[in-house]
Amino acid sequence: MITSVLHLWQGEFVDDAEAGRRLAALPELAGQVLSRPLPTDVVLGACAAVSRDLADPASALYGRLAGQLPADEAPTVLAELASALTREALERKLRRELGGLRPERLTRPDARETVYEAWAPVGLLVHIAPGNAAAVAPLSVVEGLLAGNLNVLKTSSSDSALALDLLAALGAADPSGLIAERIVALRFSSARREWLQALCGPADAIAVWGGEDAVRATGELAQAGCRVVEWGHRISFAYLTRRAASEDKVLDALAEDVCRYEQQACSSPQVVYLDTADADATDDAEELFAFAGRFAERLAKVSDGRRAAAPGPAEQAEITTVQQLARLEQHLGLTRVFAAEDGSWRVLADTRPALDASPLHRSVWVKPLPRHAITATLRPMRRYLQTAAIGGDRAEVAELSRAMFAAGVTRVTPVGSMLESYEGEPHDGVYALQRYSRRVSVRATDSDFRTVPCLDDLVAPPVLLPAPDAALLGKEGVQRALATLDPRHAHLHFRSGGSTGAPALSVFTCDDYDNQMRAAAHGLLAAGFDPARDRAANLFYGGGMYGSFISFFSILERLNATQFPIAAGPDHAMVAEALVAHRADTLFGMPSYLWQLLHAEADRLRSYGGIRKVFYGGEHFTAEQRRVLTEDFGVEVIRSAAYGSTDLGPLGYQCASCDGSVHHVLTDLHTLEILDPREDRPVAAGEPGRLVFTSRARAGQRLERYEIGDLGRAVEGTCACGSTVPRLELLGRYGDVVRVGTYFVNYRRIVRALEERLAYHGEVQLSVAPGSDREQLTVRLDEQYAPGPDATLTAITTEVPELASALEEGLLSLTVQRVRRETFERTRASGKLRTVIDLR
Repeated sequence: MITSVLHLWQGEFVDDAEAGRRLAALPELAGQVLSRPLPTDVVLGACAAVSRDLADPASALYGRLAGQLPADEAPTVLAELASALTREALERKLRRELGGLRPERLTRPDARETVYEAWAPVGLLVHIAPGNAAAVAPLSVVEGLLAGNLNVLKTSSSDSALALDLLAALGAADPSGLIAERIVALRFSSARREWLQALCGPADAIAVWGGEDAVRATGELAQAGCRVVEWGHRISFAYLTRRAASEDKVLDALAEDVCRYEQQACSSPQVVYLDTADADATDDAEELFAFAGRFAERLAKVSDGRRAAAPGPAEQAEITTVQQLARLEQHLGLTRVFAAEDGSWRVLADTRPALDASPLHRSVWVKPLPRHAITATLRPMRRYLQTAAIGGDRAEVAELSRAMFAAGVTRVTPVGSMLESYEGEPHDGVYALQRYSRRVSVRATDSDFRTVPCLDDLVAPPVLLPAPDAALLGKEGVQRALATLDPRHAHLHFRSGGSTGAPALSVFTCDDYDNQMRAAAHGLLAAGFDPARDRAANLFYGGGMYGSFISFFSILERLNATQFPIAAGPDHAMVAEALVAHRADTLFGMPSYLWQLLHAEADRLRSYGGIRKVFYGGEHFTAEQRRVLTEDFGVEVIRSAAYGSTDLGPLGYQCASCDGSVHHVLTDLHTLEILDPREDRPVAAGEPGRLVFTSRARAGQRLERYEIGDLGRAVEGTCACGSTVPRLELLGRYGDVVRVGTYFVNYRRIVRALEERLAYHGEVQLSVAPGSDREQLTVRLDEQYAPGPDATLTAITTEVPELASALEEGLLSLTVQRVRRETFERTRASGKLRTVIDLR
C-alpha cells in the first residue's frame, strides 16, 4: 500500500518534488513515447493478467486494493474491475468501438484499393477523474491505453492510492514496458493551478469527469485544438404507460433502481413520468396522485429491505428544502408529497411535466407526460439527458424509444435495469475509444502496394508476446476440453479432414472466425491475389462440417473479390465448363484435386488458356508439378493460399518472395515456439523442430502451447518483400515419418528422390502392411508419370539408405505399384491425399 509517495510516473513511484520536476518535461516525454506504437494485444494481455488477480481474493493485488476500500464495498468494486478487464470484455469493446482487435494497424478497409486506414492515438490524453467512483479512474486510463495514448491521470489528493496501485500492477504485467511508459498518475488538489496548467497545456485531449464547474474550468485550461471529452453529470428517468404503471412487479423493479447506489449514478432514475392523455387535465392530476401513492407503497417495501446511507448535512438540507417547498405547493393543487416517517425516502408528485433534478437519496419526482409531448417537453434539457427506462409493450417501447432519442436521451433500458450495462455499450451517446483516437489514412500508388496488406509490417518486427507458462497440449487434450466449453463460445463447429488420424471437432465464436478470416485475407493479398482484377474459383471441398470451402468463401468475401463458389466434385467436366464459362482465372483448392482436374480436362483447359494463378492449401505441389502447371497450362503464379489447420485456423501466409514451404507467421493471431524434436526446449536459431502454437485471438477454445504435428524451422532476417513479419519453413509432419523394418523412413525423402532423380511429378502414396516373415512397404505412383519399377527402386534406395539397409538385412520387402490417379486413397471430407497408409 502506498503511503509516503504520492504519484506514479512510468512505473516508478515518486514524491511530490520529483513529480513537479518531471511535469515540466511532459511535452518532450509525449513526443518520445508516442513514437513507439502500443499494440492492443499487449494491453489485452496485461489487463487479462490483472483481471485474474482481481478475481482471486487470495492474490496480493486483491488484498492491497481491498485495504483501500470500505469493507462493504471492496468485493463489489473489485469484481466490477475484474469483469471490465477480462480479455473477452475488452475484445468486445474493441470490436464495437474501433471495428476490430488490431485497430492501430494500417490496413486496407477495401482490399480492391491501396488505401490504408487505422485508428491512431489522439496523443497526450489527460484524465481528470471524479472522487466518487473508485473504478472510473483506472478504467478511463485503460481506455486510453487501448487507443495507444500517453495517459496522465489526475485524481484528488484525498483519494486513496487504489488507482495508482492498480495501474502500477498493469504496467508490471507487461514485460515489454510499453504500458508502464504510457501511464502517469498524479494525486493533487485542483487548487494547484500550476500543476493543472502543466497537465492541460500540452494535452491533445482531456477527459473530464464531473459537473459543469469542472468541465468549464477544464475548458479554460485547454489550448486551442485540444479535444475536451466531457463525462459530466446526467439526468435519467423512467417512463411508464398506463398498463405498465398498474403492475406491481414493474413498480417494484423501478423502486430497486431508485434505491441502488442512493441515485448517485447518472443512470439512476430521478423522475418517473406517467403517460397521460393531457398534462393539464384535472382527472389526470388525480390519476397522477393515485399512482404516486401506490408507487410510494412499493418504494417503502423495497427501501425497508435495503439499508440507506445517511446523507451529509448539505445533502440533507437540500432534501428538506425541496420536500418542504413541494408541501407548500400542495395547497395550490400542484403537488402531493409521500414520505417515510424516518426520512429514508420520499415521492414528490408534481402536475407540471418539466424535468426537475431530484435531491437524490431515494427522492423521486412523479410527473405527467403525454407521449405526444415527449420531445417538446424534454428537448430543452437534451444536454443533460442520459437513460430512460420504458415500461410498455413491444410496440410502445419501439415507438417511445424513437421519441426519447429525438428529445436527447442516449440510452433506453427496461425498468429495473437502468444501472446495468453491457460490454461495448456507448457512454453518453458516444464510444469512448473513438473520442480518444484519430482516424488516419495513407493513399498509396496501386502498382507498388498491391501486395502489401499492412504498412506496419514494412517498418519494424511485431511485438511478440511470450508463450504462456503452461504444459504442452495435444489433440486429445483439445477434444477433452470441448466437454466443458461454455456454450456462449461455441458458435461454429468444424471437423478436421482426418488426414492425420480420426476427424476431430474444432469450435469457434463468430467473432473469432471473422478475425481469422480477415487475417487470412490480408495474407492472400501478400501472396499476390488481386481482388480488383482476379476472378476466383473456390474448388476446395465443402460439406460434412469441413472448413476449407466455407473459410475461403469467407476470405474472398472479406476481400470484396469476384468469386465462383463451385467446390470440388467428381464431375470434372462440369467444373471445367464453369471455369471457362465464367472466365475464372484463379483457382483455389487442394493440390491433389487441382492436379486431377487439370489432367482430366487438360485439352479443354489448355485451349481456354485463362488460368493464371493457383492458390493451394492442405498439401504442397512438388517442383516437378509446378513445372507442369507452368509449362503445360500457362499458370503464372503458384502459391500457398494459407498455412493453417482446422483447430487453430490460419497460421501463416506466403508472399511473392516465399519459396517452397516458407511462410510468414500470422503473429496477430498466434505465438509460435519451435521446440527440439525430442526435448521440450527451444531449438537454436534456424534449427528444425516441432511447431507449437498459442492462439491469442480466441474467446472460447483457447489453445495454449498446442503441438500441431508439423516440423519446421525459423527463417532469419527481413524477407525480400520488405516485410519484417517472422517466417518459418515447413519441413513436413510427424506423421510423414513411419517406422518400418526397424528403421524410421521419411515420406518426403522418398518424394524428393523421385522428383530429383527421375523428374517424377505425380502423387506418391506409401502403404505399410505386415507380412509372414517381414513387413511390406509399397510405393504407389501415378501410372501416367511413373518411371519403371527398377529405376524407381534404385532412386529410392540410393536416396534413402535406411531402406537399403532394411532390404539387405531381410527386414523389409519393397515393391512399386503403378496405379490410376483416381485409385489413390484420400480423406473423405477434404479429398486430401493420405500420404502414409499403415495397415499393420
